[in-house]
Amino acid sequence: MIETMEIVDIDSLISSVERMMSQNLMVSDKCCIFRVPPILRRHSERAYTPNAFSIGPWHRNHPLMQSTEKIKLKYLKHLLSRESKSGVTLKELFESTREIEKEARSCYAGPIDVGAEDFVRLLVIDGCFLIELFRKDQDSGLREDDDPIFNMSCMLQYLHHDLILVENQIPWLVLELLFNKTTAANSEQSTQAREGEPKKKTTLAHLALQFFANIFSSNALNIDTPYDGTKHMLDLLRNWLVMSCGKDEDVETRWEPMPSATDLVDAGIKLKVSDSEHRNILDIKFNNGSLEMPSLLIQETTEVIFRNLISYEQCSLKCTDRITSYAVLLGYLVNTTKDMDILTSSGIFVYGLIPKEAPEFFNNLYQGTFLKRYYYPKLHQKVRKYYRRRSPRWRALLMRNYFGSPWAIVSIFAAATLLILTFVQTIFTIIK
Repeated sequence: MIETMEIVDIDSLISSVERMMSQNLMVSDKCCIFRVPPILRRHSERAYTPNAFSIGPWHRNHPLMQSTEKIKLKYLKHLLSRESKSGVTLKELFESTREIEKEARSCYAGPIDVGAEDFVRLLVIDGCFLIELFRKDQDSGLREDDDPIFNMSCMLQYLHHDLILVENQIPWLVLELLFNKTTAANSEQSTQAREGEPKKKTTLAHLALQFFANIFSSNALNIDTPYDGTKHMLDLLRNWLVMSCGKDEDVETRWEPMPSATDLVDAGIKLKVSDSEHRNILDIKFNNGSLEMPSLLIQETTEVIFRNLISYEQCSLKCTDRITSYAVLLGYLVNTTKDMDILTSSGIFVYGLIPKEAPEFFNNLYQGTFLKRYYYPKLHQKVRKYYRRRSPRWRALLMRNYFGSPWAIVSIFAAATLLILTFVQTIFTIIK
């Protein structure tokens, strides 16, 4: 059987590749909303998929998202009913958003299979829904009697999950535009402002952060820090953490592992909660044999927010590995259920919801990631230096074995008393 050789047109190949290379191959510096890479998504699909509310273009066709589109429209209608007093119309919102449509589209790192008209429509509907949601969260007087979100607790639970997904975002520039357009009428009707008191301007970032005030800790962080250059809601939450924490120590590309919580306690190192009420969870210090960490509230959204923040850091060209470093540190500390018990009893972990497999929960958070720089190398050095000392380890062993309970102390005291009496009796016998 004679095989025929297929003829390859080299000139045609050259011209086709040259046409491909002549396109704009640069990634836009505005690009900030990413698809989660498969290497990260495979560890937990549900952590990246919305439950009920689609924000932006990528999940809008999911069957589960269709039932909540009416809620968005209801919120838009309620917002416009207030804005009619200030003259703001739906037409004006559409026209203003159309002017930034191309800029908004460039924020997505992936194809958007909708035309300009449909894209502007979803930006206005989704954007006004978020703005109205944040305003109603702050001001209960704006809520209607039949409000479907604040009268149904499951809806708020869905939103605290869905609004922090890296794929479920719209550009902050769109939200700011719509917020500024609709601020005048809202401020007139706000029930929060009291007569005789100066009106303090409430920013969109302030409203959004109030909605997520207790996502990381039962003690809310300071939400008055300015946030310039915000990209989207998830980026705002990350900036809230990173900008509120203390000054970073020297970062390294290599570091020694941190011993587990059990090993630290066995070595005489104390684990304690930081004193400051509003301490950032990233602010971890080691002082005089004590590892001080702010408490972390572990609830249903904990895995979701950390996975999406980590995915965002891994995909963004401009993000540091600050949150990923924190997840790696937690992974070092938690290897067994005993480690979890130690961190819980010390108050560092506060449970709203206990993960089924706690050690795996923390060790799998950063699986599939790559750390360009680690943000706790000096902390590791201080801990390991103290960890190698013998006197704290012996003292901890003595306290645990002989002074760990009141009965142990009583027993030691009784034994010492008996020994002294025996010694005294022996002396008197010899003298006699």
